[in-house]
Amino acid sequence: MIDLGLDNRLAAPFKAVAAVDPDWREVAKAALESLGPTAGANFGVLYASDLHADQYGSILTLLRQVTGIDLWVGTVGIGVIGPDRETVEEPAIAVMVGTLPAGAVQPLPLISGDTDDAGTDLNGLGWSADNLPLLGLVHADPRIPDLAAMLDSLAERTGTFLVGGLSSSRASFPQAPAGPAGAVGLSGCLFRADLPVLTGLSQGCTPIGPVRTITAGQDNVILSLDDRPALEVVKRDIGSEMAANLRKLGGTLMVALPVAGSDTADYTVRNLIAMDPASGAIAIGEHVAPGQSIMLVRRDRKAAVQDLERMLGMLTRRLDGRRPRGAVYVSCLARGPNLFGPESEELRLVQSALDDVPLVGFFANGEIASSRLYGYTGVLTLFL
Repeated sequence: MIDLGLDNRLAAPFKAVAAVDPDWREVAKAALESLGPTAGANFGVLYASDLHADQYGSILTLLRQVTGIDLWVGTVGIGVIGPDRETVEEPAIAVMVGTLPAGAVQPLPLISGDTDDAGTDLNGLGWSADNLPLLGLVHADPRIPDLAAMLDSLAERTGTFLVGGLSSSRASFPQAPAGPAGAVGLSGCLFRADLPVLTGLSQGCTPIGPVRTITAGQDNVILSLDDRPALEVVKRDIGSEMAANLRKLGGTLMVALPVAGSDTADYTVRNLIAMDPASGAIAIGEHVAPGQSIMLVRRDRKAAVQDLERMLGMLTRRLDGRRPRGAVYVSCLARGPNLFGPESEELRLVQSALDDVPLVGFFANGEIASSRLYGYTGVLTLFL
């Protein structure tokens, strides 16, 4: 074994805590007290309830001052995830700190949603040709006009696998690292390629019927599938029982767009917005084009639990007995208590598989994995 001269802090577990309090000072103090000593830590993650959105910057400043950690990433969500509890509709924060090797992580300053500069400042972040990033933890403002294009650009120009999610808030959408006040964009950090990490994506749906081809449609309206009226095909694929209760399928019946070239049968899920019996057309939450593949999926708790267990089993096998130092879990707003149940069941499944690792996360308005934007999914990142 080669001695790299690294001290034990680089192998120590991260520290993760959560706190609930309507006063931003008190919630920050409670988190700091739970964290305890943070000497040597050089990386932090802060997720805050949107009820603390307007004080996010103040909370972050206090955490920086007390811990001495300069590099923080994070954002706000309608719910946050701590190491042992999901907190939704309460004024909470979730904080994780840890020690990474010098130069293993670099901040990704806010990239404006109004420009095409995603990834252009990579050289300015201090990366060299033989020391490139592999993973990026990013958070995006849901108001970015063409977020999909921004993610593609950033992933392509940096050669980075992206994980993260969209801020969810009924107030403002702060991020760390922060940009100019009121700026709309994407930010986060990039991790060096030799930093050991694992990631996994869990869908919350089960495919129904075969993959179909859009043969006529424009914008977000599908007129025909496999040269037959789209609604007729939908009814055939879901069966007579479900077809007899179309009005009751909102939130259960979705559409999925298979990811071209995926060796894991991956797909992105979008809402089925409307069905028109007169024309036989359907409308979905995504622009489509003739020749595109599409299939129907059903969203329910059973499917979500089974796929989460599948993903966790895959990661556990890849861990091969190693224990993660820390974890970040980004889950869809429609999951958590809305799908798994009110007693933090989704988090409990994750922690049961990982043996209660230090973990933080939030409930997002969309999840990011690779260069794609997902919905109804859970994205788990493990630091080894």
